[in-house]
Amino acid sequence: MDKYVLITGASSGLGKETAKKLAQEGYRVFAGVRKQEDKEAVEALNPNIEGVFLDVTSDESVNCAFEKISEKTDKLYALVNNAGVALAGPVEYLTIDILKKQFDINVFGAIRVAQKVLPLMKKGDARIVNISSMASYGVFPFVSPYCVSKRSLDMFFNSLSVECKMPELKIISIKPGVVKTPIWNKSLDECEKNMEFLCEEGKKKYEKEFAFLTANARKNNDKGL
Repeated sequence: MDKYVLITGASSGLGKETAKKLAQEGYRVFAGVRKQEDKEAVEALNPNIEGVFLDVTSDESVNCAFEKISEKTDKLYALVNNAGVALAGPVEYLTIDILKKQFDINVFGAIRVAQKVLPLMKKGDARIVNISSMASYGVFPFVSPYCVSKRSLDMFFNSLSVECKMPELKIISIKPGVVKTPIWNKSLDECEKNMEFLCEEGKKKYEKEFAFLTANARKNNDKGL
């Protein structure tokens, strides 16, 4: 099959499994990773997978990845925007830096990559698949940064689907529920860092809620789908 797919955040979780599945079905997969060991690991899954260094928060990294892809093909069949992080905290004490980090990866990163590769997708049937979340539909206490980022992701690409003068381009949003992936432990690490910088009043005020969130995240990491 001469169809090329770019997947961001393919070093673990849904991104890695998607890369493996598509490669098994014959697609040529560019797997976006940030570390050499992740590149080697994902390439070992299938000969149809080529690891590409890709940090969605960096213009330079996205440009370099685009050049690598352009050397192999002038037509990209699909972009899977999977790279993401889940940050948490009480709105009352959330820092702007936390919100910026959340949006830089989950929203701006997806837009940055899509804008760069769209020229390769203007040659026939193509699609952009965003890994959103059921959280984009709900109000989940203490994970508002994540919820809002996924809602924003959906809205930006809904607009693209209306604006884009490419009737054959499909914009697809997948909204998983609780899935057993490394995002839970990674998010816990981030939350623990954030708690360290929370004022004493905030720590005391939301101590029980954070204990519950931590326990729930660990349960999801072990018992999700």
